[in-house]
Amino acid sequence: MSVWFVQIDGASFSQRDGFCVEKFCSNQYCFSVGLCVMIDPVTGMVMNLTDLKKYMEEAIMKPLDHKNLDLDVPYFADVVSTTENVAVYIWENLQKYLPAGVLYKVKVYETDNNIVVYKGE
Repeated sequence: MSVWFVQIDGASFSQRDGFCVEKFCSNQYCFSVGLCVMIDPVTGMVMNLTDLKKYMEEAIMKPLDHKNLDLDVPYFADVVSTTENVAVYIWENLQKYLPAGVLYKVKVYETDNNIVVYKGE
């Protein structure tokens, strides 16, 4: 399998050996999402990038971007808005848009040195 990189609206996207990672930034956090799927022999893609971007916009950016998590996001009314819980929130929301078993991991970057990785466990 080959390694290739594509730039999408300032967010880096890479596909390597059946893994996709797309990284976006929102307010204080940046995040990346890893998918684990085989490359489709017909399309040559693991997923249509336009679809993935749309799913991430609906599941992550719309509910979280430019929001006060504690006041504006109902999920965090009863859940402490730690970086760990932001990763769980992203996982749970994005799962609704992706085929079962495709989401591999969510990484939330609070800073360059503080990173949370969640794999749905």
